[in-house]
Amino acid sequence: MKTIRLRPGKERSLLRRHPWIFESAIARGAADAGETVRVESHEGQFLAWAAFSPVSKIRARVWSFEESRRIDATFFKLTCAQAVSARQRFDIQSDALRLVHGESDGLPGLIVDRYGDTLVAQFLSAGAERWKEVLVDALLAATGLSRLYERSDASGREREGLPLVSGWLRGAGPVELVLREHGWQLALNIATGHKTGFYLDQRDSRKKFADYTHRLKFERVLNCYCYTGGFTVAALTGGAAHVTSIDSSGPALQQAGANVALNGFDAGRATFMDADVNASLRQLGAAGRTFDAIVLDPPKFAPTVTHAERAARAYKDINRLACKILAPGGVLFTYSCSGGISADLFHKIVASAAIDAQVDGYIVERLGGAPDHPMTINFPEGEYLKGLVVMRK
Repeated sequence: MKTIRLRPGKERSLLRRHPWIFESAIARGAADAGETVRVESHEGQFLAWAAFSPVSKIRARVWSFEESRRIDATFFKLTCAQAVSARQRFDIQSDALRLVHGESDGLPGLIVDRYGDTLVAQFLSAGAERWKEVLVDALLAATGLSRLYERSDASGREREGLPLVSGWLRGAGPVELVLREHGWQLALNIATGHKTGFYLDQRDSRKKFADYTHRLKFERVLNCYCYTGGFTVAALTGGAAHVTSIDSSGPALQQAGANVALNGFDAGRATFMDADVNASLRQLGAAGRTFDAIVLDPPKFAPTVTHAERAARAYKDINRLACKILAPGGVLFTYSCSGGISADLFHKIVASAAIDAQVDGYIVERLGGAPDHPMTINFPEGEYLKGLVVMRK
């Protein structure tokens, strides 16, 4: 087993069981891509078993902090089974859910979602790639399923020096699926959709938005960055008279319209705009339009903290524009899925945006990802999705 030795003082995060080891922390030692290495402090104390990545800034990702643990097929079979079993303890009102959430489940770089009887996986680190075949077997054994589609086409693969790949790894079947969550259905494509095909992390927020719409009897709703219309369907389910949905992807909007029809809603209750959200918010404001409820669920503006300053300006601008067209007593559901933007910073951004818009409001709730996308005690970076429910005074 190859060993990497850390620089003096760099063992502190590992002693707190944080699973990342950055290039700058390593004094000496190397290995092949994905190879398991023994990680030691500068004094030679055992710290962890980790998967080495020769090109990534995160040079090693921890598999286990137990010195007696063997990193082999049995280890991955057990760890996958534990992740799948944990989801049975969560209240998930859907037949689609996340089964493995990377570091939070002790499997760095591995994302696995289940859509009915189909698994979709992303192998995003050198370690997950090296053990791919073993992991696939372990996942199918833990779930009792026979189909797994790979969506290893995210940018994180490139940072690990890995090519982008997708396709069936086990079995075969349709790539166009329909999931059920709460009281509605949503169609998706696991081959072309975002992430593994859909944004499962917003499942509970969609239900909450439907409940707010029903309870407060919203009539005019605006869904920005609507993608395939999850929040649009939620608003219509809640009784909204009309929902305006904006996205810059024509195919996504086409699917959003199909999802409205799939759930039996009158097409006249939904308007879809193939447009830039920022420009559209300005145009709606200039036209004097107002809305009872607005959803702002933009893409990742800041993947890392180095992008935070530029992203903060973008988040502030769209929230300022949204606040201006939110009717008094209306509610804003606003989100950031950027790992580089902390919950505290996001709160400050939204507050600054409201001040510039000359409106005030109550922060009614703070939101995060659904429970099958967990953040663990030792890995705060897992809290990538954060949201606020703001009610305008």
